[in-house]
Amino acid sequence: MELGPDDQIDHIAYEAPYRQLAAILTARIKRGDWKPGKPLPSEVRLAEEYGISRGTVRHALTVLVADDLVQTAPQRGTFVKRK
Repeated sequence: MELGPDDQIDHIAYEAPYRQLAAILTARIKRGDWKPGKPLPSEVRLAEEYGISRGTVRHALTVLVADDLVQTAPQRGTFVKRK
């Protein structure tokens, strides 16, 4: 399932919501919604925006960290990595 930057989470899809969110956020980063060095919205805000739990958002963010797209800073947030 390929998701674009403007897609929403499909709660009845086969693909897990965290994987859908990771794909959406990846597309948004590649589109330039968040520039390198800039923070992503908070976990709470992303959870509200996509209608999912904070734990699901956190799981999606770990995928982005593993894909080397973002980095986390304790007490500060998640930031788009500079290449």
